[in-house]
Amino acid sequence: MSITRLRVGPRLSQAVIHGDTVYLAGCIAEQTKGGNVREQTREILAMIDRLLAEAGSDKTKILSATIYLADIATYTQLNAEWDAWVPEGHTPARATFEAKLPLSGTSVMIVVVAARDDLRTTPSPA
Repeated sequence: MSITRLRVGPRLSQAVIHGDTVYLAGCIAEQTKGGNVREQTREILAMIDRLLAEAGSDKTKILSATIYLADIATYTQLNAEWDAWVPEGHTPARATFEAKLPLSGTSVMIVVVAARDDLRTTPSPA
């Protein structure tokens, strides 16, 4: 079975496709870095939408999500954006942790694993 990597960088690929599974790296905010958790979460969820679409999937096919917050006290802010984004009936397995995040100004990091339906459509590496 082949492996396809999207948006390959020197340390990581933003997405890796293996068979019918899509693995996203820890997504962090770029434009709203330093902003509040709601802003960062909104940007990250839009990024996840784009990466999943590029990989031939979407948010209804997310199997699991692991969320890291710099401050667990912002959990309700995260959930306000998450709850509005996840389609009813398609909530994935999810875990949320407080963690020291590696980049200054980063308050949220989200890691996602999703399924793909159509194995015939494999995007070319970008």
